[in-house]
Amino acid sequence: QVQLVESGGGSVQAGGSLRLSCEDSKHHYVTECARWFRQAPGKEREAVASINSGSTDYADSVKGRFTISRDNAKNTLHLQMNNLKPEDTATYICASEYPCTSGSWSWGRGTQVTVSS
Repeated sequence: QVQLVESGGGSVQAGGSLRLSCEDSKHHYVTECARWFRQAPGKEREAVASINSGSTDYADSVKGRFTISRDNAKNTLHLQMNNLKPEDTATYICASEYPCTSGSWSWGRGTQVTVSS
């Protein structure tokens, strides 16, 4: 039963941009407590960005290049990725906490991002 669905991945050259989106097919909204993770082959899953009631935080590796946001009108989550690097290549996964601070998280299956040099 798919709940969170990511979209917007693809293949770009280094220096390019992509905008990822995350929608919820069950609750029809992504909460204000959400995160983007990524996982590359052979590596552990890494948290890259989080949003909590408007406050945002980023991994050092993406700070200044990635922006997490929540569209309050459409209740969707986004990740704007600029100046992409080959090391950003990974499957990007969104997660949302229902309700916030409950510790109960829902996950998507991910969208692939490939950056070539």
